[in-house]
Amino acid sequence: MNLKDYIRDIPDFPQPGILFRDITPLLKSPEAFNYAIEQMSQKCQNLQVDAIVAVESRGFIFGAPLACQMGKPFIPVRKEGKLPGETVSVAYTLEYGSNVMEMHLADVNEGDRVLIVDDVLATGGTLLATTELVEKAGGQVAGIGLLIELEGLGGRNVLGHYDIFSLIQY
Repeated sequence: MNLKDYIRDIPDFPQPGILFRDITPLLKSPEAFNYAIEQMSQKCQNLQVDAIVAVESRGFIFGAPLACQMGKPFIPVRKEGKLPGETVSVAYTLEYGSNVMEMHLADVNEGDRVLIVDDVLATGGTLLATTELVEKAGGQVAGIGLLIELEGLGGRNVLGHYDIFSLIQY
């Protein structure tokens, strides 16, 4: 199955000059969505992960079913102020401004190997912040799994030494 067939291009969104890669056609197809989760699961079989960490909000779409399929805990990374317990936080910049992400401190144990999951790798700011959260909590980033990688935006270079896989590249 060619997953690119299920990605819709939306020009000039969210602002002029941006070509948005819309994943909703993939999500509308149970076959394509299931195939994407299966492919992600296969790509990370040898990573020996203890948990799946996913980035709000579209990372949850892929991270939660992947965690269920792999029998691993699911750990959400959320925007500031959305988690009720003791959190660790990281401020970062992104394409259109800045943000703060948080994760429950107790969700990652010292030495846990985690797979970070998100929908798209663009410039890498959000994922770099997520790696910092995991490491601040005492975990190790075993890998980063993505549906889409926008290669021309340099996100992989920002993430440096991490093991990264993506199912679709543009």
